[in-house]
Amino acid sequence: MRATLEVEGLAQMQRSLRQIGPAAAKGLRLALNEAADLLIDRVRPKIPSRTGAARRSLKARSSQKAVRIAVGGRRAPYYPWLDFGGRVGPGDSVVRPYIADGRYLYPGLRANRDEIQKLIDRRLREVAEDAGLEVD
Repeated sequence: MRATLEVEGLAQMQRSLRQIGPAAAKGLRLALNEAADLLIDRVRPKIPSRTGAARRSLKARSSQKAVRIAVGGRRAPYYPWLDFGGRVGPGDSVVRPYIADGRYLYPGLRANRDEIQKLIDRRLREVAEDAGLEVD
């Protein structure tokens, strides 16, 4: 299951900002990161924690076209098990009920979609205006 949030006109805006210069294009990437950080801030407290490694593993990763949230990694390779469940351990002895939509990240996106969309809209408008583009 992959949850997405699409922004109409993002590709056209990206082309326009690239023509203006690298600072404008960087503003687009930072706006997308800010939206991902908002989701991370909402989801992080809901993730179970013994050491905090799973919570700390959520990181925004973006390009000018997309933003992703990286989870787990070397320090918390069990994060997908926490979020989606399954079987782990010797002989698959530790069982966590499987939930295809996950427990934290995707439900968090659905619950905060409107707020994230408003943030993206506001930040993209600011990036465009700062770059000298006319915004409708």
